[in-house]
Amino acid sequence: MSGSGATADASASGRGVLRFRDFRLFLGARFAMGLAIQVYDVGVGWYVYEITRSAWALGLVGLAVFLPHLLLSLIAGEVADRFDRRLIVTAAFATMGLAALGLLVTVVVGSTSALPIYGFAALLGTARAFFMPASQALAPTLVPRESFSRAIALVSSSWQISTIAGPALGGLLYAFGPTVVFASAFLAFAAGGVAVFSIAPRPSTHDGSPPSLERLFAGIGFIRSRPAILGAISLDLFAVLLGGATALLPIYARDILMTGPWGLGLLRSMPAVGAAMIGLFLARRPIDRRVGPKMFAAVAVFGAATVVFGLSTSLPLSLACLFVLGASDMVSVVIRQTLVQHETPDAMRGRVSAVNSVFIGASNELGQFESGALAALIGPVGSVVVGGVGTLVVAALWVRLFPGLAHRDRLIERHGE
Repeated sequence: MSGSGATADASASGRGVLRFRDFRLFLGARFAMGLAIQVYDVGVGWYVYEITRSAWALGLVGLAVFLPHLLLSLIAGEVADRFDRRLIVTAAFATMGLAALGLLVTVVVGSTSALPIYGFAALLGTARAFFMPASQALAPTLVPRESFSRAIALVSSSWQISTIAGPALGGLLYAFGPTVVFASAFLAFAAGGVAVFSIAPRPSTHDGSPPSLERLFAGIGFIRSRPAILGAISLDLFAVLLGGATALLPIYARDILMTGPWGLGLLRSMPAVGAAMIGLFLARRPIDRRVGPKMFAAVAVFGAATVVFGLSTSLPLSLACLFVLGASDMVSVVIRQTLVQHETPDAMRGRVSAVNSVFIGASNELGQFESGALAALIGPVGSVVVGGVGTLVVAALWVRLFPGLAHRDRLIERHGE
């Protein structure tokens, strides 16, 4: 189950999982990807709004990333359960690098059309469709089972730390032009690919059965049979889908808070600051009891912070709201990922992670489209406030739909207790 010398008596602390070389490489790759994605997103968001001045165009970027993710996710899950997950992740990094390189060329030739940007966004979405299930299925093989929660919190914190540096870096780099932004994203994607390729090969756990529709949809069936997992990932889906304030940050930065690319970088960084701080805390002191009530409370805080952010015209207050938003979201991330990874057999992790990745992609990229489309109809402030209120309504509804999750005590249930 574990690789690179992972043993059952490994230290239970967050630093304990860093003893394993392959886990360190994986952590570095995730950091590089987080940095690349955030630099890329800042560049795309500012550049698209600069040439179109359209909230609808910003929403279409998210939709272009999400659609291939949705269409290919089940296939990607089956691929992750059949082949070397390390090589799949490496290939995904290479494809994301090509998307960044394509945008670099688009800017260099002076194109003022958003259509090529949508095409490269779709290429990025295709790569992420394969990246997410393969990387989520690879991660648990790098540490002992009892260290899942801490490892997930550490990986999530690493990602969030990169997303603190990434937006700020992207905003600063944009001062030198979008070519510098997309060249930097390309280099970060390349570094992540090299790190993952350096992980020791892991044999596939595939049982040799031929491809079939039953295997393709097995991940959906597994999640439907586990109410706690279904409730956790669907709650996260609708909370982030409705509360997608971050999609409209270019508009808030330019038109409401009256700041520039540097201010957009700060705004994009603040959710990651909050998430990273909570993630590092949970890596040291993981959630052990009353996980259900804590998760629903965190989602309610997420919704309330979204509403206040939507109404704010003060940069400091907006930054504080985004900090709280990210911190509360991290609680849901750690609970959801730990439930999925702990309760899924290794031979099915790719397909289950693929379904989970659709939920994540829907909450992020589709949420970006929803926010942009709604902002085009009722304005950015109305879009964000309505989304935050919707998140609060969903949290209350999910308490009734998934009472077992709402009242769950332990994150990892101990059989026989």
